[in-house]
Amino acid sequence: MVPFVSALMQMSIYLFFARFSLCRICKADGGIVATHFALLSGKLSLAKKEQLVLSLEKQYPGDVGVLAAFFLNFVKLSPGEALYVSANEPHAYLPGECIECMATLDNRAGLTPKYRDTQTLCLMLTYNQVLIFYMRAFREIKQGMPVQPYVTRYAPSTDEFEVDRYLLPPGKSVTMSPVPGPSIFIVMTGEGEIQAGFMTDSAKAKEGDVFFVLAHTKVKLYTSSPRSMQLYRAGVNSSFLS
Repeated sequence: MVPFVSALMQMSIYLFFARFSLCRICKADGGIVATHFALLSGKLSLAKKEQLVLSLEKQYPGDVGVLAAFFLNFVKLSPGEALYVSANEPHAYLPGECIECMATLDNRAGLTPKYRDTQTLCLMLTYNQVLIFYMRAFREIKQGMPVQPYVTRYAPSTDEFEVDRYLLPPGKSVTMSPVPGPSIFIVMTGEGEIQAGFMTDSAKAKEGDVFFVLAHTKVKLYTSSPRSMQLYRAGVNSSFLS
């Protein structure tokens, strides 16, 4: 009983410190933060997290949100991997290309030129502590589930959404059965054609194109270029609609 109580008290203190420190950082004065960056730059040996922070500071000079990296896990995703972030969990997207699907709420406190509502953000965050090891062990980092040839589905535990990844080799096609909710398609690479519902002719689909498809609509996709066609579909979670 004693070790459990001791561990619980330590975690409570740590959570309080994390919440207090993270919010203080987001509200800190830019001049004070610049002083700390100067001290960090003068170190002879830097840890990986310190190197990351200095790299971010070059991209966002004077942004206090850069220091929040010390409180977050640094996760590298390989092609085909996905990370589910629960509501009210702080996160930041760094380099590379990815697809992000989220519910309606959005709030920012750093690493962006957009409007920031730091006070509201500090009140809504959960301050849960999760190590990268446990992220992989409990499958918060998802590999996706094949649902048909060339299609992989990423379905989180939330009802709001799911994401399908379509990776069509040259000369191939795939047909998506009607789903009871609307869908949005975005073409990331390659070229092809899309035919949906009662369309008499197919429409061209190229990199950057977005298509909205009504519920209960069958969709057929074709590739028409010598390279693979990669696109994504976002829609309401199938488990919620079933």
